[in-house]
Amino acid sequence: MLLATAVTGVVFAASVAVIGTADAASTLGASAAQTGRYFGAAIAAGKLGDATYTGILNREFNAVTPENEMKWDATEPSQGRFTYTNGDRILNQGISMGAKIRGHALLWHQQQPSWAQGLSGSALRSAALNHVTQVATHYRGKIYAWDVVNEAFADGGSGARRDSNLQRTGNDWIEAAFRAARAADPGAKLCYNDYNTDGVNAKSTGVYNMVKDFKSRGVPIDCVGFQSHLGTSIPGDYQSNLQRFADLGVEVQITELDVAQGGNQATIYAAVTRACMAVSRCGGITVWGIRDSDSWRTGENPLLFDASGNKKAAYTSVLNALNAGGPTNPTTPPPTTPVTSPPTSNPPSGACAASVSLNSWSGGYVATVRVTAGSAGVNGWTVSLPLPSGSALTSTWNATNTGTTGTVTFHNVSYNGQIAAGGYTEFGFQGTGAGPTATPGCAAG
Repeated sequence: MLLATAVTGVVFAASVAVIGTADAASTLGASAAQTGRYFGAAIAAGKLGDATYTGILNREFNAVTPENEMKWDATEPSQGRFTYTNGDRILNQGISMGAKIRGHALLWHQQQPSWAQGLSGSALRSAALNHVTQVATHYRGKIYAWDVVNEAFADGGSGARRDSNLQRTGNDWIEAAFRAARAADPGAKLCYNDYNTDGVNAKSTGVYNMVKDFKSRGVPIDCVGFQSHLGTSIPGDYQSNLQRFADLGVEVQITELDVAQGGNQATIYAAVTRACMAVSRCGGITVWGIRDSDSWRTGENPLLFDASGNKKAAYTSVLNALNAGGPTNPTTPPPTTPVTSPPTSNPPSGACAASVSLNSWSGGYVATVRVTAGSAGVNGWTVSLPLPSGSALTSTWNATNTGTTGTVTFHNVSYNGQIAAGGYTEFGFQGTGAGPTATPGCAAG
């Protein structure tokens, strides 16, 4: 199958546990919102001038996701040169609808710009984390959730990671990407997304084990996306697979739903919808496109509207399943790290200042350090921070470090050494034991 990917944003409305016939909503988004869920569509900026397309979009959906407009090749076509024109069009479309937007996708082994394909090792690692930081910062506060990493596990029975240029930068690259995304946009939910994980199998279990490990170590992951590109059947353990992930404490989302047309298309769509409604932590469903003619699955007619924009039997089956109700989806915001306030005033010209915030648990912590420039800006910085006795640094992102115990020194990397006057950058690290309580020192240059 093609490796098309997406995920979608969310609008929440008042919640009820069961929807009676008299209260049934007449559109997908409104019916989903009755239980705190969303029903969204992946959309393309180039189709927003199509009146039929946008008419259905505005009427039926309460969430949108970009098909391609926020991927690496679209947002950073040459290294360090970021372009957001089409991504911003998707964002503005969602805002105009009163919908929320999910960003897709920060890192993926496909659709990398050619310059990134030519990198490897530490150069690729730095470029990838810089990409995460810059794009998430551009959309900071505007995206409901980010698809941080996409399709990083291999098909087949191994349950192992996919071999890719990103994987070859180090097995902790996914963790580093999630931490960089949290630092760049603390308010967005952070998700992992993959395909062929709809039932309990080796691949989904590999993802499950990663998520379980991340949750146990305080790695910031809030949601898991299940693409659900289905044929003429649905795994019998579809709902129980969603539930086992939800039991880890993450939201589950059906991110790219489409079903090959056949005699049971409507039945499968209804079964998927009922499964989401039955799992309280299922945030919602996104279909990958609007009309059959918009689908990447040419000739399979896998969507809810035909090429002319007419509702299909599958549409009615979904609407009925949504209106049947189910457990209310909890609408609590994603966890955020308590932040120590940065300096109340900028440091002097040519100087810098640093502040630290902690997310701690028994036996470990994650620290986020903000480096703020003075009135003249800085070109390079060094931060020193004493760690408590028994504390040891285990990993660092968006900086390099000298030492792992006692007083540790952090230096900027290539992409975040220059900070404009009054501006700031952030880096982070993880450690064992108690987190630092001292004020970090900062030297410019």
